[in-house]
Amino acid sequence: MKRYQILSFLLLLMTTGVAYSQSLRERYKDFKKQTESKYTSFREDCNKQYAQFLLTVWDWYEGKTPLSLPMDNNPLPPKPYNGRNNDAPIVISPIGVNPIKNIPQPKPIEPIKEIPTLDEDYFTLKFYNQECKIRLPKFAKLSLNDCQPKSIASGWESLCNEGMNNAIRDCLETRIRYNLCDWAYLMFLDQLAQKYCDNSNGATLLTAFLYCQSGYQMRLAVDGTKLMLLYGSKHQIFDKGYFIVDGICFYPLAEPSNSISICGAAFKGETPMSLLIEKEQLLGDKLSEERVITATRNKDISMISQVPQSLIEFYNTYPTSDLNGNPMTRWAMYANTPLAQKTKDKIYPSLRQYTDGKDKLQAAEMLLNLVQTGFVYEYDDKVWGHDRAFFAEETLFYPFCDCEDRSILFSRLIRDLLSLDVALIYYPGHLATAVCFDQEVSGDTMIIGGRKFIVCDPTYIGAPVGAQMPDLEYDKAQAIILKK
Repeated sequence: MKRYQILSFLLLLMTTGVAYSQSLRERYKDFKKQTESKYTSFREDCNKQYAQFLLTVWDWYEGKTPLSLPMDNNPLPPKPYNGRNNDAPIVISPIGVNPIKNIPQPKPIEPIKEIPTLDEDYFTLKFYNQECKIRLPKFAKLSLNDCQPKSIASGWESLCNEGMNNAIRDCLETRIRYNLCDWAYLMFLDQLAQKYCDNSNGATLLTAFLYCQSGYQMRLAVDGTKLMLLYGSKHQIFDKGYFIVDGICFYPLAEPSNSISICGAAFKGETPMSLLIEKEQLLGDKLSEERVITATRNKDISMISQVPQSLIEFYNTYPTSDLNGNPMTRWAMYANTPLAQKTKDKIYPSLRQYTDGKDKLQAAEMLLNLVQTGFVYEYDDKVWGHDRAFFAEETLFYPFCDCEDRSILFSRLIRDLLSLDVALIYYPGHLATAVCFDQEVSGDTMIIGGRKFIVCDPTYIGAPVGAQMPDLEYDKAQAIILKK
C-alpha cells in the first residue's frame, strides 16, 4: 500500500512539474510578445508624434553668418637648421589641451527588427567605388509635389512602415562594413536617396527619415518650394552658414536662403554627428600613382607612396571644424585619423628596413629628416586660398604641404612605427611635434602632464631631434597629446 502511495505521489509531482514548465514557457512567450510589442509601439509612437509635429511645429529662422576658416595671420616659413643647438636646452610647460575622447556613433532608439520577406527588392549604388545594396520598398520612392506641412507629414507617415526596417538595417550594416564615419554615413544616405527617388524633395525626406531612424539629430526645413535637411553637429563647422534651434547649431546639407521655415521638433534619443574619424574609411581599392619621397641627408632613405584615390576624393568633401572653439582639436582630429592600410602596406615595409635594428632615437632622426626634406613647402593660402590641414594620406598625395601637414604625418609615422607617444605643439604661426621617448634624450623639452617630450620639428629643415626652431613665442605654446 505504501509503495502504491509513493508511486502515485511521484506521478503527481512529475505531472505538476510538466504543467508548471509548460506554464513558464507560455508566460515567457507572452512576455516576449509584450516586449516586442513595446519595442514596436515605442518607435511607432515616436514617429506618429513626430508626424503630428510636422503639421504644426514650424517657425521662421534667420541664418547665421558662416564662421571664417581659421588662418594664421603670420605663418612662419620653414627655416634651415644652422647646425647649432641651444647652449642650454629650453624647457617649456605648455598650456595643456585634454586629449580628444572617442565618441560612440549614434544608434537607433531601439533595435531595428529584420522583417522576413518573400521577395527581396535590392537597390544597388556605388559609394566611392564600393557597391552597396539596400532593400528599399517601392513606397519609399517618394514624390513631394509641394512642401506644405500636411504633405511632409503624410510622406513621413508613409515611411513609418515596418517595411522600411530592412532598409534601415541595411544602411546601418553598410556603415559598419565600410567603417563609415558620421559624415560619410550622411553622404551615403544622401546619395542613396537622390539616386533612388525621382523627386528631389522626396529624396530629402527619405534621407532625413533614414538618418533620423539611425539615431542622428536632424531638423526638416522649407526654403520656398525646396525641402531641406539640417544636421546637428558636436563640432563648430567653418565656412558654412547655420541656424540656431533651441540653442543648438544646425547646418544645412544644401545651401539655403538666409531665412527659412524649420520644424523645431526633436526626435527622441537623437544624437548630433561627430566629425572624428575613428577608423579607416574603406572606400575602394584603386590607388593613386606611385610617388617617390626621398630624404636629402640620407639619400638612401626613401619610400614609394600610394594612397586610395577614393579616400582623397572623400577628404575633399570633409568640412573643416573644431571642438569647443579650440583650433588644436582640429589638428588633433586629422592627426588621430588612422592611415589607410593599403598605404601602410606600401610605405611601412621600406621604412622598417631603415628603422629596424636602430634605437628609437636613431629611428626618429631618420623619419624626421625624411619628412623635413622629402616634401616641398608651400603656404595654404597660395595653393588653396585658405588654411587647409591635411590628413596623412593627403600629404603623401599632394605636391605641396606646410608645417601642420608635416607634423600630422610625422606624428603618424612615429606612433605607428615606433609606438611612442606624440604631442602636437602649437606656437602662434607654427605647428611642430614633441615625442616622449623611452630612453634618455637631450634637447629642447616640453613638460606635458609631468612627462618629458622632446621637440621634433618637421619644418626646421635638417634639424635633429631636440632642436626647437628659433624666434618662436615659446611662452604661448599649447600642446595636445595624440592617440596612438
